[in-house]
Amino acid sequence: MTVGELGESGVLARILAQLGAARAASIGPGDDCAVLASVGDVAITTDTMIEGPDFRLAWHEGFDLGWKLAATNLSDVAAMGARPTALTVALACPKSTPVALLEEISRGLDAACRELAPGCGVVGGDLGQAPVLTAAVTAIGDLERRTPVTRNGAKPGDTVAYSGVLGLAGLGLSLLFEHCADADGTAHSIGLAELRNTHSAELSAQFAPRAPIHDGILASEAGATAMMDVSDGLSLDADRLARASGVRIDFSPELLLAGFEAQQGIKVPLRAMLDGGEDHGLLACFPRGTQLPGGFVAIGEVHAAAGESITVGGSPYTPRGWDPYNKLTTLNNPATLSSDAAE
Repeated sequence: MTVGELGESGVLARILAQLGAARAASIGPGDDCAVLASVGDVAITTDTMIEGPDFRLAWHEGFDLGWKLAATNLSDVAAMGARPTALTVALACPKSTPVALLEEISRGLDAACRELAPGCGVVGGDLGQAPVLTAAVTAIGDLERRTPVTRNGAKPGDTVAYSGVLGLAGLGLSLLFEHCADADGTAHSIGLAELRNTHSAELSAQFAPRAPIHDGILASEAGATAMMDVSDGLSLDADRLARASGVRIDFSPELLLAGFEAQQGIKVPLRAMLDGGEDHGLLACFPRGTQLPGGFVAIGEVHAAAGESITVGGSPYTPRGWDPYNKLTTLNNPATLSSDAAE
């Protein structure tokens, strides 16, 4: 049955049946607004995902798409040191869209909240019509009287650290373009099932990232001076943090390779770590000597600003990653991320 055949009320009823409650919501889906309880300042963020530039239905199953919608927003809340409490989700799609796809997206959203941020849930949203499947997610977090950790607090001498998977999602995207797309980039599903079996780690990281949400709170409590979600690529996002803080970040190739070269049985090249993107880990800076919390691993050091904002092993490095308006790296060219060279 399609969305057009069932109608808005019927579709919403099917979607809401897939969603669990959010712990902070005294009023959840079904009214004009949700009502949430909070003990501290509220962190809030919004992100969109559009069929075409952000995902391909030929590749993404509904459950994975819902998971990714949740994870990409939960990680932004975590990067402020807040505890995610609720999501609102607006979905727009063609009338010919199968209702089952929206149900699967809802299941993925709910499952990601339960696993990555227990107590968080979808508390409302909207359903509309659009030429292609489009989602807009707003995530809300409770700082619980903690001071928000921003991008502009890094100081010379700080340790640069990372928590989460690094580089696998970018490799997964490269594999998809190599094996499941035509020369013009048009996605298809031929060979996708086999690719999921032979490269499950890379594709799982791309389709359903396991963002280390709780480590954001741990970083805040450990005194992190700056932090951000790494969605567009480590080098590109670190460049943003360094510029916001007025410092230079120097990545250590030795520390990166020691911490992340071997992940889930996959050898990850340095280039993939620096430029891959979409792993949705957390990049944070801590005062020198801080015992790193949770899954954070030291990968570099903060220095005083001097020309380049990003260096690797002391040498200038051009930040690369995903920018929807400026192609900074060729993610659909496997050779780009498979190279061990870092220039």
